[in-house]
Amino acid sequence: MNFTRWSARLPGTQRRAAARTDDLVTDDRLSEGAVPAARAEQLTVPVPAVDELPVREVLDRVPALVALVHGPDHRLAYVNDAYVVAFGLRSPGAPAREALPELDEIGLLPLLDQVLRSGKPRTVKSRKAPDGRSYTFTCTPVTEGDGGVLIFATDVTDHAEAAERLRASERRQRETAVTLQRSLLPQELEEPDDLRIAATYHPGGTEAAVGGDWYDVITLGGGRTALVIGDVMGRGVRAAAVMGQLRTAVRAYARLDLPPHEILQLLDGLAMEIDANQIATCVYAIHDPNEGKLVYASAGHLPILVRDESGVVLRAAEPTGPPLGTGGWMHASGTIPLGPGSTAVLYTDGLVERRNEDLDEGIAALERALAGATGTPQVICDRLVRSAGVTAEHDDDVAVMVLQHPARTGPDEELFRNAGLELLGGVEAAPRARAFASGVLTSWRFPMELHDLGVLAVSELVANSLQHGTPPMRLRLRRTDRRLIVEVTDGDDHLPRRRRAEPGDESGRGIAIVATIASNWGSRRTPGGGKAVWCEFVLPKGATP
Repeated sequence: MNFTRWSARLPGTQRRAAARTDDLVTDDRLSEGAVPAARAEQLTVPVPAVDELPVREVLDRVPALVALVHGPDHRLAYVNDAYVVAFGLRSPGAPAREALPELDEIGLLPLLDQVLRSGKPRTVKSRKAPDGRSYTFTCTPVTEGDGGVLIFATDVTDHAEAAERLRASERRQRETAVTLQRSLLPQELEEPDDLRIAATYHPGGTEAAVGGDWYDVITLGGGRTALVIGDVMGRGVRAAAVMGQLRTAVRAYARLDLPPHEILQLLDGLAMEIDANQIATCVYAIHDPNEGKLVYASAGHLPILVRDESGVVLRAAEPTGPPLGTGGWMHASGTIPLGPGSTAVLYTDGLVERRNEDLDEGIAALERALAGATGTPQVICDRLVRSAGVTAEHDDDVAVMVLQHPARTGPDEELFRNAGLELLGGVEAAPRARAFASGVLTSWRFPMELHDLGVLAVSELVANSLQHGTPPMRLRLRRTDRRLIVEVTDGDDHLPRRRRAEPGDESGRGIAIVATIASNWGSRRTPGGGKAVWCEFVLPKGATP
């Protein structure tokens, strides 16, 4: 083996040799002219050429690890002192698999085969060796004789440890970011009487920055439920902060019990105040079990999907308004059926949007997945996420909410009952309403105390409607497995409020009485004009047929 020629392949060797040659030429030229005496004395020291250097001694003093193998089975020809210090003495002539087991352990032997076959150098960066240190290996082919490979390993432990510290810091930042995002989402979903709901959130896997996806379930009282899902554009703490403010605002506005499009109008103005450069999409929907449909408004969000009892998937109409934060636009409410046995899905774009694919294709794929998904809302939720190919490395946040309106039969059906009465005539409607309520509550086998409270609430709400409202008027009683709901509607849109009645006042006590005896009460304007005033009583344990 010609170590002198092979040593020229070491990184930097040729440059150092050329530099020494240039120095010699320059010195020769200077010797022909006037040269300072001190300089002339220095030139008298002979500088050996590269071929005259003791190559083995040079390689032994190189701080990097150097090994030389030859032949198809990579028989060891030489290792320098640095290699011996790192891994111990080695016996020349043995195959690399036996002589250099550390290279086999870090998977470098297949690379030697590639270098020998291709005749091209290869480099692998930052491989951790058995001695606990990290090295970058450069394997250079040697074509003399039966061929070989020169292995040059540079210690990069400090760089590797710094990179690992950086990765660990990024992991901690990501964990903190995900914790922040999840803390802004509801820790537990509210559980309406008439719906079964499950939701899931998957953070994006390619960045440490949090996203702006959110969802929420808000029980409005009177058996109605608000469902909301949204997506703040962009990523980072700013997007999460805007998301948190919008979610809090939605919960506050929902207490006003306004139609969905009015909620979005309020949110649009708020989004402009929070950050005029930050926009968000959102769907706000209200479910009333007595109407059998979802009333919704969309601010540039993806359409709601509903699978009916027969398995047909319906897609809600196109977004009825621009994203939140654009300002100056009017939103409108739409409806989509959601009767017993139906399942609805609300989702963000991370579930259906893919690069190089049309968005409608992603929504169509979700429709097909929903058509074949059965089971509980959580099972369906997980199945939709899997069918969309969402993994831990997904490049966008994903939020999905699945809700079911169960079709109840048998004993379960007895726990969910409705009864209604048109309030016709004048003051005689009040005693008729009390008699109707008494008969219904008796047939529903409520305990006497709850029966009496329910009849009293009916009496006060009907009297209030007869005195302050306008026709048409209607009384509706509803029981679920958890509560009794009393609701009176009329044609006047003036909402009642609770106030303190003075001792001499002849009115103003009805709502106060209802608020005192009921678990909860409220009022709202109804579509097309008019209002509904309701109250509810939590059923005691054992109040079942």
